Amino acid sequence: MLTAIITMAILAAIFGGLLGYVAIKFHIEGDPVVDQIDSILPQTQCGQCSFPGCRPYAEAIAKGEADINQCPPGGESTIIALADLLGLDPKPLNPENGIEEDIKTVVYIDEQVCIGCTLCIQACPVDAILGAAKQMHTVITDECTGCDLCIPPCPVECIHIIPVKQDISTWKWPRPASPVASPQSLPETDA
Repeated sequence: MLTAIITMAILAAIFGGLLGYVAIKFHIEGDPVVDQIDSILPQTQCGQCSFPGCRPYAEAIAKGEADINQCPPGGESTIIALADLLGLDPKPLNPENGIEEDIKTVVYIDEQVCIGCTLCIQACPVDAILGAAKQMHTVITDECTGCDLCIPPCPVECIHIIPVKQDISTWKWPRPASPVASPQSLPETDA
């Protein structure tokens, strides 16, 4: 019994050491530029950039195979951040990839109409739809990125787009309607 335990411990130490050596010897470094680009992208995995997700798009940008202006969910702020990172000039969003939405949206499934076909679950790139075959489905709104990829496959049109309710985490200060006037351009008043 003791011999079996000692044999197993020796074999475990040998294989553990071998695996440790192989992990160090054949370690593959990731591209840090790709990681930085990927961290700037919004991680919606919507495919509007013509890539299957944010990571493949980041890899294509790093290789010079894709432009920095193909991400509608990220919008102008993402384009500017990518331009700063890569030392490029910012460009306007490519209209072929979509338009930047002013209001963030999520989808809502009308559970009374849903037939449980699971086509929306298969289409959702972030697994934000919960349900089973022939059962009603619902959207986990905290996980939904608003990519709307689940809408086209729905055969009964029970999926609707709704704006995200504004709260402290989603509210943004509105931009001024006109440029701020400088003190020199204001009319003088007699006090």
